[in-house]
Amino acid sequence: MILAGLLCWQLAVRLLGVPIVLVPAPTDVARALVAGLANGELPRQAWVSLQEILAGFGLASVAGLCSALLLTQSRLAEKALMPLIVLTQSVPKVAMAPILLIWFGTGMTSKVITTALVAFFPMLINSVLGLRSADREHVDMLRSFGATRRQILWRLTLPSALPSLFAGLEVAVVLSVTGAIVAEFVGSSAGLGYLMQATNFSLDVATTFAVLVVLGGIGLSLHGAVAWINRRFVFWSTP
Repeated sequence: MILAGLLCWQLAVRLLGVPIVLVPAPTDVARALVAGLANGELPRQAWVSLQEILAGFGLASVAGLCSALLLTQSRLAEKALMPLIVLTQSVPKVAMAPILLIWFGTGMTSKVITTALVAFFPMLINSVLGLRSADREHVDMLRSFGATRRQILWRLTLPSALPSLFAGLEVAVVLSVTGAIVAEFVGSSAGLGYLMQATNFSLDVATTFAVLVVLGGIGLSLHGAVAWINRRFVFWSTP
């Protein structure tokens, strides 16, 4: 199916005489991709973006899980913090990125924070749903045997929440790629987002498409890694 789509794309561009500055043919993209890999430019810029993606994803995952634990263990915290969290998540990250750039500079810190903000909310919501999914009868049974709140959390609540937690991780890791590129668009001197802007400015559209291919590969690889871990450790909930 993919090969058929690429073939149709190639034929349409060549037969219709579409200029390369508008839509490059797949062969043009492939040449740009090979050239970028050969001269080291694509791997170098991809490594910068990958660091931002992984750091932002890690920060969002930890913050989302900790926030979910707080919200599910304390009704007061839920009533006080949940409206604030929803309010901050309603603000477009593209609008917040310039502010973070002013506060934290053009280095990696602003990119990591922007990435974490983009990936945080789906991780939080899935974690909250998971932590509330424990069977009520099982909770009551453990309490009747004298289990403490911490024991119930570790022995029942968290294991029951794992499928939802990994669902949140799978969404968050893909959004982390988007968050890092958005942050680089706003202001950066390195990374795949920076390279896309540079190639757009020089009308090197074939290289821009090559960058998109690399980004797609990064997203698929990271999502596949999280999905593999999910199947390995949460085997009872995966087909």
